[in-house]
Amino acid sequence: MLEGSILQQLENNHRHSDRPIRFGVYYKNTLVALCHALEDHLLMDDSNTLVITAFQQGKWYLQEAERYADIAQKVSHITILAAPDSGWAEHPTSQLSNVDLVPLDPVDPVAQEWHLIILSPQYTAMVICQELSEADYGVGGQPETDVERKFYGLWTFEPELVQETAKLAIAHIQDYNPQLAAKLSAYQDSIHPSLATPEDLSEIVSRVVNYLQTGEGNTQQASLDNNLVSNEVQAFLRMAEIIDAADITNPMAAAEVVALCETMGQLLDLPAWQIKRLRLAALLHRIDPFQKRESVLSGTLSTDVASCPLVPGAQALRTMPRLRAVAQIITHQTECWDGSGVPGGLAGDAIPLESRILALAAEFQGRVNQIKNSQVSREEIFTQALEECRQRSHRFDPKLLDTLALLVMGLQQGLELSMALPKVSSGMWLLDSRWDSESKTSELTSQRQ
Repeated sequence: MLEGSILQQLENNHRHSDRPIRFGVYYKNTLVALCHALEDHLLMDDSNTLVITAFQQGKWYLQEAERYADIAQKVSHITILAAPDSGWAEHPTSQLSNVDLVPLDPVDPVAQEWHLIILSPQYTAMVICQELSEADYGVGGQPETDVERKFYGLWTFEPELVQETAKLAIAHIQDYNPQLAAKLSAYQDSIHPSLATPEDLSEIVSRVVNYLQTGEGNTQQASLDNNLVSNEVQAFLRMAEIIDAADITNPMAAAEVVALCETMGQLLDLPAWQIKRLRLAALLHRIDPFQKRESVLSGTLSTDVASCPLVPGAQALRTMPRLRAVAQIITHQTECWDGSGVPGGLAGDAIPLESRILALAAEFQGRVNQIKNSQVSREEIFTQALEECRQRSHRFDPKLLDTLALLVMGLQQGLELSMALPKVSSGMWLLDSRWDSESKTSELTSQRQ
């Protein structure tokens, strides 16, 4: 990272923290898709929003000037950091009353960065990165085509991280224009962003995936395609992260359900590819924005879900062919063993095995989370949670209840489950070639249902 850059300052701040930042490497077309999706969301909004953006060598991004003129009609303020010779100063967009241009010194490390920072009362979002150095590119050297350029950084919806980065950007602007920096600080202080709602996240993520898939159709190299697919997965994973973070009563739901599902899969001797698919479904099992937060635990569903053959959140996953099998798992996690569940009224072994495992793991995790604050021992917590699951035997596969009982026995004897969440900056590890054929099989199955 370039010394003195905003990215490097952010990394320094978190290097030894409890939550170190996980950076990834992104191709330029991936970043264009991410930024356009976030900008489109701004164009659909009218709110007290602050936007700070840096266009690296601004001349490459002057085509965005008209787009930012439209965005300026929707937000409170835009600050654009760009090189003096970029052409931005001559463009009418820079003359708008709520747009300020900061001409960067060519030797300023921020002149080599690409930022989009959005602070709104309803949500926050950020893309922040810098291009790899010549040494970072390795023996192949810097790419000859624009789409092959690579950038190191991250994108996130996390309010605290976005606010921190905005403060770093404003502090950097202070050296160029103290008055503007003071105005931006006042803007930021007036905005009290909250976690994005599931509805907002769903809308943004759908746009991200649509842009990424459009870009995927314009690429030929497997490395570019893999980068795009990886980031489509990232979009959903980040949405799931925010949904978990918003649930202050059970913020570790995804990590704990993943651990339970993986262990049950191993006890059942499932193949590695099936456990991998189950792991991703567990990570995303609460992604449906129209489903009640407690629905997976209580078995109750909103009427929107009950009347739809595929719950809306799972429907969004189906936009990615490789995630259609995961969408099916998530959709049918609310079926019951006796056929009384929704949305398909499936019974017994007609319910996908991964759906049955996920449903039981989520139920058990929720019960444990509810009981753990009571004055009972670790052993009693697991015993009680298991017994409460057994009391709902109409819903769960009896063979899986026996498997869970075996797992509970291990937990009571000191077994510790690994709960490491995935490195969201890289999603390809979750996918493999076998998923394509499995997805087609799942698609045919769902059509018959």
